[in-house]
Amino acid sequence: MIHMIKLCVGVSGFEELESYRHERAHWWEADYGKDVHVHRTRMMPKRAGEMEGLASLYWVISGQIICRQPILRLATYADAEGKTYCDIILAPDLIRTIPYPKRPFQGWRYLNPADAPPDLSANEDADSMALAADLAKLGLI
Repeated sequence: MIHMIKLCVGVSGFEELESYRHERAHWWEADYGKDVHVHRTRMMPKRAGEMEGLASLYWVISGQIICRQPILRLATYADAEGKTYCDIILAPDLIRTIPYPKRPFQGWRYLNPADAPPDLSANEDADSMALAADLAKLGLI
């Protein structure tokens, strides 16, 4: 199994990603059914078989990995000009992770499970974890 990591450009926080996802949910209903979120990217992963139904897409927002979404499947999409894309069909759940600093990069990258941040448990405060991640980024803890 291998995860995927991607920058969430134009989104400033977890709550904004959540509202963005709900606003666009109806766009994909005709193609993929209810209760999914689809993210379209240019390239199909060569390791797609290791991802479908097993892995997650980890979102980087404002320089930190802050959440993940389980990947249900990957599908090929072709536009009117015949250019192909990869539709990443994601579960509707956004699962918060312990914030982890990540520098910007283009496109998406593979993420080894050993390098993925753990999920935030119900009794951990997301704001205090974000503060701890900021201090770690500065080398203070």
